[in-house]
Amino acid sequence: MSLDAQILTITLIQLVAIMSPGPDFAIICRNSLIYSRRTGIYSALGISLGILVHVTYTLVGIGLIISKSVILFSTIKLLGAAYLIYIGYKSLKAKPNRKNTTEKSKHDLTRLQAIKIGFVTNILNPKVTLFFFSLFTQVISPNTPASLRALYGLQMFVFTLSWFTLLAITISHPIVKNRFLSMSHYLEKTMGVILIGLGIKVALEDVLSTARNLNFLGNPP
Repeated sequence: MSLDAQILTITLIQLVAIMSPGPDFAIICRNSLIYSRRTGIYSALGISLGILVHVTYTLVGIGLIISKSVILFSTIKLLGAAYLIYIGYKSLKAKPNRKNTTEKSKHDLTRLQAIKIGFVTNILNPKVTLFFFSLFTQVISPNTPASLRALYGLQMFVFTLSWFTLLAITISHPIVKNRFLSMSHYLEKTMGVILIGLGIKVALEDVLSTARNLNFLGNPP
């Protein structure tokens, strides 16, 4: 694959991966609607910082270790599932807020809390691990300079931050947010159900995958 074709292919793959609905998407929607635009944007920064961690360990070869260790990868998946279920549970337990918008803003998340939620959600997302491992082993040539691979990682960081920041700004726009304000309590519960559903889906995928692997090991061809 020529360098130009490689760059185009990787760019398209990255854009599709970023815009696909998933835990990151759900967290940005939740934090932007339930809290504020600022919280949504800082959550986007946390997600983007998580991307840098994925890029780093993939470049140094840890991604290969994770992909080859069933136990380690399963642990990451289950931790990610547990975190999503935890966030979803907190949303379901939320009580109706009868205060006005100004008073509600006082109960917004801090910058660090917002970054932490985005970071943990992304770093414990096993699909991101698989994405980077596949990208750096299947699409990118072994002869590709490390500096260029690092540039691809930086590009992914910029794309992620730009997309989720735009999403946070759009979701938190007064015209959009005011439509949901009167039913914010029910919206938060809906987001909670979605996050719990995503967590259960990840956990079940891990259980089924492990079962298939054990069955394969117990019944070799």
